[in-house]
Amino acid sequence: MSRRIIVVTPVHAPSAHFLGDAYKSLAEQELPDGWEWRWIIQEDGTTDEVAPHVPDDPRVTFRQGRPGGPGIARTIALAHANGEYVKVLDVDDQLMPGALARDLTVLEGDPEIGWVTSRVLDLLPDGSTAGFDSDPERGPIERGAVLEHWKAHDYRAQVHPASLCIRRDLLLALGGWMALPASEDTGLLLALNAVSRGWFIRDYGLLYRKWPGQMTSQTAHTDAVEREARMAVVEARARALDSFEWRYPTGH
Repeated sequence: MSRRIIVVTPVHAPSAHFLGDAYKSLAEQELPDGWEWRWIIQEDGTTDEVAPHVPDDPRVTFRQGRPGGPGIARTIALAHANGEYVKVLDVDDQLMPGALARDLTVLEGDPEIGWVTSRVLDLLPDGSTAGFDSDPERGPIERGAVLEHWKAHDYRAQVHPASLCIRRDLLLALGGWMALPASEDTGLLLALNAVSRGWFIRDYGLLYRKWPGQMTSQTAHTDAVEREARMAVVEARARALDSFEWRYPTGH
């Protein structure tokens, strides 16, 4: 039986039309021998507008649930994540060629690495792309390094949570994504970094679509009062995890 990497994608009706592009980028992935992917698409809601865009592929599972935001949708999708690793893929993003294989190579090669991120290219509305000017060097990301950078750069991490690939048992131990209206993926990233070493891949792994309908472009996302509250909870969680001295793998 093949080993599996599980790709998890939250979706709501306004973004469902991007599923075709996401699927194409996933279907074109070439995995190492003995591996296969499964895609769990979790609708954040119970509309009739998403299902028509779901690819007809036996490797794809579509589920619905009451709305609660992308973090809730991702976390409930873990009920069906029967694989060793969980890869994040937001509905409006696309995997770059070789992304899954590179993630697996790192995680399979070093059992002390809990999670992987990679370089990200912004995909702009006109079809052009733009890189990120603070990418770290290829290699390990030591515990606490993401929090330190994030605090020093106005809550901006040096690696992108939309490119995460995570060991499933570690993800479950941390409770999945945070129950926040936004920044739930950053909260998970900092929690992961508080308890385990990560790895950064210098190859581009993700096209991160910029479009008017995305959550980060909405006015509520930049509301100063809510933003400060989100960041305070994200930081407090990471620091609490660090203070308890639980480490992944256990015994470290």
